[in-house]
Formats: sequence, C-alpha cells, structure tokens
Amino acid sequence: MGAELGRRSFLLVAGMLGLAACGSDTGRGGSADGTLKHWYHAYGEDGVQDAVRRYAAGYPNAKVEVQWNPGDYDSKIVTALQNSAVPDVFEAQLKVDWVRQRQVVPLDGLLGDAGDDFVRALLDSQTVDGHLYGIPQAIDTQVLYYRPSLLREAGIAPPTTVDELLDAARRLTTGGVRGLFAGNDGGVAVLTAPLLWSAGLDLLSPDGRAPGFDDPRAAVAFGKLRDLNRGGGLLLGAPTDWADPGAFVDGLVAMQWTGLWNLPKIVAAHGDDVGVLAFPSLDADGADSVPVGAYSAMVNARSADVDAAKDYVKWLWVDKTDHQAEFATAFGAHLPARRSLAERAPRFDSGPGRDIAGFVTAGGRIAAPARWSARSNTALSDAVSRIARQGADAPAELRAALDVARTELARLDR
Repeated sequence: MGAELGRRSFLLVAGMLGLAACGSDTGRGGSADGTLKHWYHAYGEDGVQDAVRRYAAGYPNAKVEVQWNPGDYDSKIVTALQNSAVPDVFEAQLKVDWVRQRQVVPLDGLLGDAGDDFVRALLDSQTVDGHLYGIPQAIDTQVLYYRPSLLREAGIAPPTTVDELLDAARRLTTGGVRGLFAGNDGGVAVLTAPLLWSAGLDLLSPDGRAPGFDDPRAAVAFGKLRDLNRGGGLLLGAPTDWADPGAFVDGLVAMQWTGLWNLPKIVAAHGDDVGVLAFPSLDADGADSVPVGAYSAMVNARSADVDAAKDYVKWLWVDKTDHQAEFATAFGAHLPARRSLAERAPRFDSGPGRDIAGFVTAGGRIAAPARWSARSNTALSDAVSRIARQGADAPAELRAALDVARTELARLDR
C-alpha cells in the first residue's frame, strides 16, 4: 500500500491522492480533550482513506483525528519528529536515528500472545537493541509480471537467471512493445537490492554492523544492470513510473517489475494472461528473491499522552483483526502482516496471488533495514546509476559507496 521498499521505500513506496486532513495542526500531541492525531501517507488505492477514518471513529477510548499526507511523506515525518508532538501516532519504516535520538517510544509488550502470529522478519526490522518500535500493518512486495502469451510467441521460457532475464528483455522487444519496464531510471531504484540478493549479498551484513556488498560479486551483479540498459530491451520515458502498472496494462511492455498492490488492475486488464516471477538468481551461488516491506505504526515520543497513543495502536493493529484484514486485502492487494490473516485471504489462495505469497515465504528480503541510512542509500543508488547509465567503473564506484556506508554505520554505533 505504499511506495517505500519501492512504493513505500519500497516503498514504497505511487500516484498519491490529495490532502484531506481532519482538524488543524495545533503543534500539540494528545490534546486537552484527549484527541490523538494519527498520520498516514496518501495511499493510491480507492477506499483506504475512508477506511482508516472509519477505524479512527470507532475507537472507544479517545477521539482520533486522521491526517492524510500527500507528497514527500517521509521527509514530513522526519521534520515532525524533530520539532513537534504532532502526530501522536504515525506510519513509517523505522530508522535507527529515531531510536538514538529518542524520537519514538518502545512498544514492547503491546503484541502479547499475538506476537508469534506476526511475520518474524517484519518484527525484526522494527526492532533495535531488543526493543520493538513499530507494529507492522501490511506487507508489500514487488514482483516481475509477464505476459505468458508473448513469451510463448517468442519461444522464451520464464527467466530463471539474470542473464535469461536480459535475453528475454531483448528478444521480447518488437514493434511498439519493449521487453521490460523497471522504472524510468533504468531500474536503479527498484533493482539495486534484488541484484545484490541475486548474487547472495545484501545491503548489510547479517548482524547489521557492516555493509553487505563488500564483495566482487556486487560489481558483477550491477554490471548486469548496465548490460540491461545497453541492450535495447528496456522501456524508458513511460508516462508513469514503475509503481504504476500503466505500462504493462496498456501493452507497452511484455514484462514489468512492479508492486503486488497492482495485481487487481493487471488481472482486470489481461485476465489469465498474467504470470509472476521473483527476481531471478545471478547464478547457482545466488538466490531468487522479492523485497518485503511494511509501514508500521509508531508512537511519537513527544506525544502529550504516550500511553493513550500506545493503547490506540494496540487496539487498531493488534486487537482489531477485522480492520487489519480489510486494510491489507480490500484495497489493491497486500499481504496481511499476520500469518493467520494471510491464510484466510481469498486473493492469495490461487493464481498469481498464491505464487506471490509463496515468493514472500521462500525468498522475501527486508527492503529497508533500520540500520540502512538515507545517506548510505543515496551513495549506493548514485553509484549504481553511474554504473548502469553512464558505464562507470563498478569496483571504483562501489568502493566509494562502501566508505559512506561504513561511516554511517559507525555513526549509528556512537
């Protein structure tokens, strides 16, 4: 439901709706009358805004005002946490800086017996130094959508390696149709992490204390993105970017890397002629993968009533399973953050939905680790862009990005 990790980072993260804020921003948190301010980013799916306002109106213990935030929501949250007690509750992907600066409060104990029902990797991504700071709301992922009929006509099997994907993109380019769309930046934003995973690497080491791409195989993997950009099979300059399914729906491409949230629109456009794949492995030493991300509900440490805010978060994202199931599955397509709810979701019991759920189970990787800072991300993205789009020397570019990442990790540990 967002564009970090991609649409929500991913999220991430994608065609956001306009502002429709309830109440005024007074600069105070829980107000004298007990009102809590709850911020969301502006989801692109119809019905989400009405639903979250309905949830807030049904909370029995306090008045809750929902604010819908268009545009650069992540930057707005950063500014708010530095300067204001508003919002009391907000959705985001946790950053270690917020913990170190005591801008968010631990939510330990809120899950109770429900803790084992949440996807463990998501809880781990919201945990710092053994303390939980966010309650995951719904799971987003990205996959490779393809038209089986077009692959059959070209005599191409669904790609199982990165080289096969590059070959398919080239061979599927014919007439007015390009082989692959992965964003107007040539795939830099959304394929950087999957390329690392394809080589058996990651953004960070398993303990999160060092960069995970200090390996010659990283240069090899990103070199494939350069080959993809030079191969002529990529669509560039599309009317909308990767998080919108328009290029695939309108028949501009045979394959598109985009979000699970677009599954309903894609199936509506192409019916049974829709297949899905995880991002393929680089070779036998790598792995297939999909990015996994989730906005989580957090509590502002400056809130005028932290306990009231925590009680509300528990009610909405732990106790009210009917709201959680609707939020995840009724608007677009998202996996519930709780296994018991995912198992009961009709959208994921057959067809591409079932395949995507399987990809998340088998090869889901956290798209935005809490210790992966914005500065590290910018350094790596800029390096990958120069490698892919300008033909820059991959080892040299990655050495510079590694230096930034090491400096950032050391800063977080001070």
